[in-house]
Amino acid sequence: MSFAQSVYEKLTNEEDARVCAEIGEDACREAPSSFGLLLASYLLTKLGDALASPKTTLAWLTGAVGAPAFVLAFLVPIRESGSLIPQLFIGGVVRRLPIRKWVWVGGSLGQFGAIAGIGVCALFLEGAAAGWSILALIAVFSLARGFCSVAAKDVLGKTIPKNKRGQLMGWSAAGAGLLTVGIGGALMLPAAQQDATPLSLLVVGAALLWLLAAGVYAQVPEYAGETGGGGTAVAAVKRAGAVLGDKPFRRFVMTRALLMCSALAAPFYVALAQERIGVQTYLLGAFVAAAGLAGLVSGPVWGRFADVSSKRVMIAAALVTAGFGLLTAAVDRLLPALVSSLWFLPLAYFGLAVAHSGVRVGRKTYVVNLGTGNQRTDYVAVSNSVIGVLLLLAGGVGALAPLISNTGVIGLLSLMGLAGAALGTSLPEAEAQS
Repeated sequence: MSFAQSVYEKLTNEEDARVCAEIGEDACREAPSSFGLLLASYLLTKLGDALASPKTTLAWLTGAVGAPAFVLAFLVPIRESGSLIPQLFIGGVVRRLPIRKWVWVGGSLGQFGAIAGIGVCALFLEGAAAGWSILALIAVFSLARGFCSVAAKDVLGKTIPKNKRGQLMGWSAAGAGLLTVGIGGALMLPAAQQDATPLSLLVVGAALLWLLAAGVYAQVPEYAGETGGGGTAVAAVKRAGAVLGDKPFRRFVMTRALLMCSALAAPFYVALAQERIGVQTYLLGAFVAAAGLAGLVSGPVWGRFADVSSKRVMIAAALVTAGFGLLTAAVDRLLPALVSSLWFLPLAYFGLAVAHSGVRVGRKTYVVNLGTGNQRTDYVAVSNSVIGVLLLLAGGVGALAPLISNTGVIGLLSLMGLAGAALGTSLPEAEAQS
């Protein structure tokens, strides 16, 4: 415990680790241990996400096994929306449980099985059979991820003091960023080739990280909390209507929807680089490393900022997203030779990744702090379900690329970021006032 307390105090800059806000006395006593266990489990799953990313590794894998083209197009939408949309109903299940860490453990085991299955399929299947199998397993992975998402925020709210939650997510983002930089560096090596066998083994190895994370998370000292309010799908829809009637929460969902621009813009930076520079493997590695470096340097900063005002983190991140997007669009129009250089777009992507890290830390901290008990579970479940639907719709913005170009899409999403920043100014503060 003394080691855990020492780490806790160093990472949170807290001289008295017993000072807690909005958690019980027993949970407060265990906060240093909970902080370390949650941090370790988050790092393991984030590394798994980096190793088995649908934007990089899985995309390469579908090409290596000769899967149909539509498989690549559906990897990211199924992975993201498949975990978000069902959360309204998942929340009803989670509400009945006084101890909710086991939901996260079960979800992590499900993700382990799905990702390991993808690696095995890629080793023994080819063509359409491999493609359909990968999509089906991505759907399973996404559903398991949804259970983890709802339970994680609830366990976080029960075990970590209010003014330390942003720092926990910030440090986990930084640690994952450091590891991802290494992955990007490996992809930049000449030996990194688009071959099914090593990529399949890489995916199977990544799956083991979710298995380890489940074992770590099972040790979190969570105490029984509020229950009740679960029920049928009809009850879940009624509850969603009631929750959306909460004006501050409804405004948060609208702001979060506009902040999707930071995630939606990322593929268009990569597509623009492929268009202007080429499709060499080292270029992919440069973007992966840029994303990891962004998480490494910005995660702790965003985390501390979020513990002061997660609302202002979201506003600042939206403005950074818009600023880099408008700069990239302007440079591409006015100085095309600069965009074609080897450094400009990876650097712009780094800026976007810094902003996206802020969006994630800010909105996660905000929604956890905005509610308490079962209200928090409802907030997380409803907001994620709504965003999942909107993500599928907003993802269609890519269809505009042939008409307005990749640069035009980046510019359009930048305006979306400006709108999100403006709307964010109307949100109430969610942090405890000191």
